Amino acid sequence: MRSEALTMRGPVHGTPDARRVAWGSTAGAVIESYDFIGFGTAAALYFGPAFFPNASPVIGTLSAFATLGVGFVARPIGGIIGGHLGDKIGRKPVLVASLIVMGLATFAIGLLPTYETAGVLAPALLVTVRIIQGVAYGAEWGGAILMTYEHAPWRRKGAFTGIVQAGFPIGLLLANLVFLVSVNLSGDWAWRVPFLASLILVIVGLIVRAKVPESPVFEDVRDSGDIVKAPIVQVLREDWRNVLRGIGLRIAETAGYAVAITYMISYLKSAELASSGETIMALCIASAVGIGATVAWGGLTDRIGRRPVYLWVTLFGALWAIPMFLLVNTASIIAIVVTVVVSYAVCQNALAGAQGAWFPELFQAKTRSSGASLAYQISAMISGVTPFVTTLLFLWLGWLGPALLFLAYSALGLVSALLTRETWGRAEREAAARATAETPVAVG
Repeated sequence: MRSEALTMRGPVHGTPDARRVAWGSTAGAVIESYDFIGFGTAAALYFGPAFFPNASPVIGTLSAFATLGVGFVARPIGGIIGGHLGDKIGRKPVLVASLIVMGLATFAIGLLPTYETAGVLAPALLVTVRIIQGVAYGAEWGGAILMTYEHAPWRRKGAFTGIVQAGFPIGLLLANLVFLVSVNLSGDWAWRVPFLASLILVIVGLIVRAKVPESPVFEDVRDSGDIVKAPIVQVLREDWRNVLRGIGLRIAETAGYAVAITYMISYLKSAELASSGETIMALCIASAVGIGATVAWGGLTDRIGRRPVYLWVTLFGALWAIPMFLLVNTASIIAIVVTVVVSYAVCQNALAGAQGAWFPELFQAKTRSSGASLAYQISAMISGVTPFVTTLLFLWLGWLGPALLFLAYSALGLVSALLTRETWGRAEREAAARATAETPVAVG
């Protein structure tokens, strides 16, 4: 029987497969992010005229963002399904299945007819495929993060899960690089090519993920007979407070991203502050910076704890909300790039980097997949409707409306961090250091 410490955190030094699992999980996270985020870019730049051509530009944008939001609303369903299966049959099967479903749905977007050729059937099909995307993406995160967390060394779980979280900016970078190239293509090919190209990434991801071993923590739970019959029910009954705290923590990151990045793309275009090419270039630069930033922020939580990172960054986010819009309103491309980089590499990447280890540590091993996935994905519903709400706020208050919404999200994250216990404080770090020194490294 493995020790209780192993049941909760995995081997002190991590498993021999820790790095391979981290990179395998990251490969899939990149692909899923590419697929899911690419939709957001296309919605901001192309889907209004393609699927809602009879509407005014503002109504077309609102309709495209509403379709974008449907995917976010569907993510909790995926989180529930993926979390349940992750606690019942293992983390790995969820990783593989979610990748296949997401890949097929994204490829299908590239084949969809537009309103011009299919009428109202076109937006109906777009919404249907977006829902499938949302379910797959909702199931993905818990499996990828938990596999990595439970294989990683005790003292580097933040850094290892930060690698997986960096899959988001890598996927964002790839998606926008493809859009940056495809923007020069004629007609619908400008948005079709990025979705069709995702099939290549899916095949590569499946090959990589098929080789990763199951989580040692799940195997220990299974071998000890601790598999929970209804993990979602149990986590809601026993750990609902942590679910609520996780939702608040996550909203600051994901809904804040929806304002500072997703909505900002549309705002820069509609206000004629930057061209589509300049906007995508700014996103590419931010994404490139964000890859290293996410890993670095995750590593920082290993040294100072998960909570301090969240407290300082959400406070900064609240202070950044209004200057963020003042800077882009100058129409200076340098100011726009700096703003997008700061909004992404600090306000989003730091929180994502901290979540990778903090969320799993808030829940017991036997219900960890359900608890972490539920907290992570329920917040997506708020994120999904945020670009839509932000557009309405802009019509009412101008740029100040979106700025105040971003401030509110950051404030919610700050309060949630104050109410959430530190799982990797000084005492835990010192105990881990002693265990690392006392435990020999397994060989062979």
